[in-house]
Amino acid sequence: MLVLTRVVGETIVIGDDVWVKILEVRGSHVRLGVQAPRNVDIHRAEVHRRIQAQMARQAGELPAEEEAS
Repeated sequence: MLVLTRVVGETIVIGDDVWVKILEVRGSHVRLGVQAPRNVDIHRAEVHRRIQAQMARQAGELPAEEEAS
């Protein structure tokens, strides 16, 4: 994992198309602005896990007892 230190107003570039700008730091909260092509999905990790679990359930890959967790 690459670890970077940035301050408000600075930007991180991922590949050629994804730009992440530090908008605000307030205590332990950081606001990020993400600029990326429309075909790039951007989600918080917990939302991404939920989407992946839903897709697995729809494909019949998760047993019923794991659906609740």
